[in-house]
Amino acid sequence: MNQAGEWTSGGFDADTGLSGRKLIVDNYGPEITIGGGSFSGKDYTKVDRSGAYMARRIAVDLLRSRNAKEVFTKLAYAIGKAEPVMAVAVVDGVEETISGYDLTPAGIRKALDLDNVKYTETCTWGHFGRNFPWDR
Repeated sequence: MNQAGEWTSGGFDADTGLSGRKLIVDNYGPEITIGGGSFSGKDYTKVDRSGAYMARRIAVDLLRSRNAKEVFTKLAYAIGKAEPVMAVAVVDGVEETISGYDLTPAGIRKALDLDNVKYTETCTWGHFGRNFPWDR
């Protein structure tokens, strides 16, 4: 069911239809569950990309603030809903609800200053570990 309601836009006005390399290629490999989607060819207004960046930021924050050995974050979104339908972190094996972050697309855009990122660097060197806002 489309939770966004009536769908009246189509063609390039709605989506380019581009499917780049799947997130699994640009991320952590088969050890981590990933719902699909792609970074490549999508701008940061799509939660495929910005949501993954925010999940990374939350994981980095929790690693540092808790002195954790391992953090696994899970964010899930539904079409037409700004808030995630799931936001949990597993910190050293203990699952908890993520709180204290604006996880809407607009909130992520602001928190990570996504309007000012040099995305060409992600194409050259990868999406993580290069002092991007989601790695700080």
